[in-house]
Amino acid sequence: MGRISGVVLSLLCICIPQLLAQTPLGAFKIARLKYAGGGDWYNDPSAEVNLLRFVQQHTAIPVQPVFEAVDLSSDAIFQYPMLFLTGHGNVVFSHDEARRLRTYLLNGGFLYIDDDYGLDTAIRREMRKVFPDKEFVELPFSYGLFHCHFSFPHGTPKTHEHDGKPPQAFGIFHEGRLCVLYTYESNPSDGWADPEVHNDPPEKREEALKFGTNIVVWVLSQ
Repeated sequence: MGRISGVVLSLLCICIPQLLAQTPLGAFKIARLKYAGGGDWYNDPSAEVNLLRFVQQHTAIPVQPVFEAVDLSSDAIFQYPMLFLTGHGNVVFSHDEARRLRTYLLNGGFLYIDDDYGLDTAIRREMRKVFPDKEFVELPFSYGLFHCHFSFPHGTPKTHEHDGKPPQAFGIFHEGRLCVLYTYESNPSDGWADPEVHNDPPEKREEALKFGTNIVVWVLSQ
């Protein structure tokens, strides 16, 4: 097992939300999380950019609408209040990557996972490496994330059909704080991408962007 560097240990003396204040103008950024295993972690790079532009238009949150990707092996993960993981197929975390992700999450970080189709088995397996002592729990429609800015009385919106199952949102909590959000059979991040990528109707894209805005607001309000 590798040791956490002195840089990381210094960063962990500051909670992740406080790190936000150290970015230019205190601007909120999202980092795309790279992973091994063969899944396309890099797909739809316009998603975060469009979401953050929407957040900028509909809230008072200062943002930097850029696409940035990070490795779990890099200390850079501790510079972001929110990491985003998506793709199709397999995901694999090494023992050290799982340990570092756990450290990030236990110290104020937030991970949003959106199943772009086919991630479910791998995500549940790999997150057990990160939190052997925790399980995903389904979030009820009354949960605050669904109502903190825009209202979603029926929970996660369904952007794409996938297997035709109802959309679900699952969470992992630490000391009462939601630190991992996982959306399944819903795929709202596809609705964040440029319109021509998936040809989703405008109302579906707006619904997805509103849901993404709620995620950002919830990350900053916990």
